[in-house]
Amino acid sequence: MTRVAVLVSRIRVEEKLLLASLEAAGAQVQVVNDGELVFRLGDGVTRLEADVALERSVSTARGLYALRLLEAAGMPTVNTYTVASTCADKLLTTAALTEAGIPQPQARVAFTPEAALQAIEELGYPVVLKPVVGSWGRLLARVNDRDAAEAILEHKEVLGSYLHSIVYVQEYIAKPGRDVRAFVVGDETVAAIYRRSDHWITNTARGGQAGNCPVTPEINDLCRRAARAVGAGEAGAVLAVDLLEDPDRGLLVNEVNHTMEFRNSIEPTGVDIPGLVARYVLARAGGR
Repeated sequence: MTRVAVLVSRIRVEEKLLLASLEAAGAQVQVVNDGELVFRLGDGVTRLEADVALERSVSTARGLYALRLLEAAGMPTVNTYTVASTCADKLLTTAALTEAGIPQPQARVAFTPEAALQAIEELGYPVVLKPVVGSWGRLLARVNDRDAAEAILEHKEVLGSYLHSIVYVQEYIAKPGRDVRAFVVGDETVAAIYRRSDHWITNTARGGQAGNCPVTPEINDLCRRAARAVGAGEAGAVLAVDLLEDPDRGLLVNEVNHTMEFRNSIEPTGVDIPGLVARYVLARAGGR
């Protein structure tokens, strides 16, 4: 029987579904609270008593460090540290997608308010300011003019953490009241949803409504390419790829998420996403 360690901060709907699916697939499941873990450093590595680890930490930092240390102990993980560390940082994701020639919105990065203002005006208003690390659509800002840009940049400089001094500026895409979230499990795009909202932020965590989006050959190809770009490789990964529909350029990759939420996507798509993830995790334990 395959032993699966599921690393959690708290058990949300997604974790409940994954635990049930893993048990239904015949796995022996161990729930590991990341707040109770102690890793030995320097005098031998810590290895969980499991054949594979599924990282589902709410904390990005805890999840990344745990993946790095578990891999050092020789344990297969989902996702790998390489994939997770790239996806956790929007700047690193953009760089990886750029290197792979993946279509995406234009972006600029600057390290001072003065340089950021220059980058914003180079792209042209409106633009979107994003923290390089963050999720659930938090701390996004659509900046429509110079006054707003100056105010937000000052707030980031004075009130933010050191990461807020890294200013990530993205071209604003006039999407048609929706975007697409597609789910990659292994090396296949298994499902996709439209996220619709009257607000320019369409995340379901911010009230966006989910509806089925057919997985076209174009969506499947683009998402698989994006997954490989962030380090999935032959082993594949478990990712959510966010796509924007540009009226002139077609589909653009907006973000790639490594610890995805999917509770609102099962019913509209009719796809057993946690079941597919469970089977992939068991396959990773076997090295397939």
